[in-house]
Formats: sequence, C-alpha cells, structure tokens
Amino acid sequence: MLPELYGRVVIPEGVFEELQRQSTPEVVREWIAAIPSWLEVRQAHVPVAPELEVLGIGERQAICLAQELGAAAIIIDEERGRKEARRRGLSVIGLLGVLRDAAERDLVRLEPALARLQKTNFRVSDKLIESLLLREAERRSSKSQP
Repeated sequence: MLPELYGRVVIPEGVFEELQRQSTPEVVREWIAAIPSWLEVRQAHVPVAPELEVLGIGERQAICLAQELGAAAIIIDEERGRKEARRRGLSVIGLLGVLRDAAERDLVRLEPALARLQKTNFRVSDKLIESLLLREAERRSSKSQP
C-alpha cells in the first residue's frame, strides 16, 4: 500500500540493513531481499550533531535523507526521532498514520489491521487505537449516508 499512498519510497542504507538483521521477522527479511521497484535505497549524509546522537542509526539516516531529498514526509515511529524530525521541519507520519491513510483510501480495513499490529511488539496506547477506530467508524458512516 505504500506506493499507492505515497508513490516513491526512499529508505537509507541503515534502515535497509536493519530490515535484513537476523532479529527482524523472517517475512520482513524475505520481503526486503526482493526489493520492490517502488522502493529505493540511498546513502544518507549524516552530520555530526549532538541532537542526532541519541537516535538509532536508522532514524538518524532517515531524518538526514528526508532533509536532503526535501521529502514530503518521513515515516518514523520512535518518539525521539519524531520530535527531532519535527524540530527540523519535516512532516512526520507513523505506522498508525499510514494505516489510517490506507483505510481512508479503502486499501485496508483498519480494525483487523490494528488488531494484528497489537499482537506484535509495536506499542501504542489503547486510547489512540480507540480514537482511530472511532474516526474510521465515523468516516464509514458518513460515506454510506446519501
């Protein structure tokens, strides 16, 4: 759904390497082994900056690459990374935002997608999940009304 939502997706080498680690779920490792045509891996130039040192290499590179490319948005979930990206003027989307956008375009059913996500190590507040589901129910309700 990423190419349908956002067109071209660019990731830094650090994220690409993270997706290949043995600790990464096998399904993800298999997926990244056959890089889809809409996904581009690029080298990021990361300056020495104290505010970046607290972030993981993937987040550091993603923020710098997004700035280099003048990206419309950056997909990042780690809170410190999100704050730094916003501080640098980047538009931030997280995994939940991707799922919300996909649901709004009828690319995914939000409730089962969120239920599957909650069975992983992804952590999010129940209040946020409830808010997303309520918004989705309202959207579907208004869409079905004449």
